[in-house]
Amino acid sequence: MPRVALVTYDPGPAPHRDRDLPVLRDALCAGGARADVVVWDDVEVDWAAYDLVVIRSTWDYSWRAAEFTAWAHKCGALTRLANPADVVRWNSDKRYLGDLAAAGVPVVPTRYLAPGTAPDLPDGHEYVVKPTSGAGARYAARYLPEERETAVRHLARMHEEGFTAMVQPYMRAIDTGGERALQFFGGRLLHASRKRAVLAPGTAYDADKVAHPDLEPWRPTPAELAVAERALAAVPDAAGLLYARVDLVDGEDGEPVVMELELVEPNLFLFLHPGSVPAVRDAILAAAAG
Repeated sequence: MPRVALVTYDPGPAPHRDRDLPVLRDALCAGGARADVVVWDDVEVDWAAYDLVVIRSTWDYSWRAAEFTAWAHKCGALTRLANPADVVRWNSDKRYLGDLAAAGVPVVPTRYLAPGTAPDLPDGHEYVVKPTSGAGARYAARYLPEERETAVRHLARMHEEGFTAMVQPYMRAIDTGGERALQFFGGRLLHASRKRAVLAPGTAYDADKVAHPDLEPWRPTPAELAVAERALAAVPDAAGLLYARVDLVDGEDGEPVVMELELVEPNLFLFLHPGSVPAVRDAILAAAAG
């Protein structure tokens, strides 16, 4: 009986937001595994006791990136970790978009402003400011050129907290075509979804946001699938990936570009795609068997 850890975070008294966890745990147990839901920073967990540790919803990691990546390397030295610790470290900082661009993958144009850097912001188009370590649109906002003073305060807040900022043009096609998420598991396309724009005009960077508004199933186009596969091929240690989510939007020319590449803890949206549960279960069981 393989032992599998499904790794999450501790939400405290709030309801847990990962709707996939109980479904996945039950499916693995029905498939002959012992599956435990465990919290990544629980010092009592014996990680070496598991055949496979699967990072699923460690949704507090982006504010604790150094601590989390240290845990991943420690855990990966004791047992098999999915995804691998080196991939986790690389993907936990969104400067990986520069690596993808250097590899010829079409990505949203991105500049980075580290603490101590002058607030070099666009003055001719709408743009987005967000941290290189973030999730769920936390500390993200969109600005018009005339909103520069607000954007500068946003940058100052992030820099005070040690975050490097990303500055990207606001991809206007999101307002009409949305953002598409292509999810891969066990090396194959699992399913795809589409969501509408997350960042509404005038929403403060520190306001709570709905991370996946109006989520719906999506059939990816050949062009979307091709860009997603190019992005995954450019990942260091790509052969070690168990799961991945590639978030795409349309560029000014109408062609898909990578918005984000989620390799740490992407939501699988199994509640939207219940037919994908057997494929996820089988891929995890195969990985646990080595």
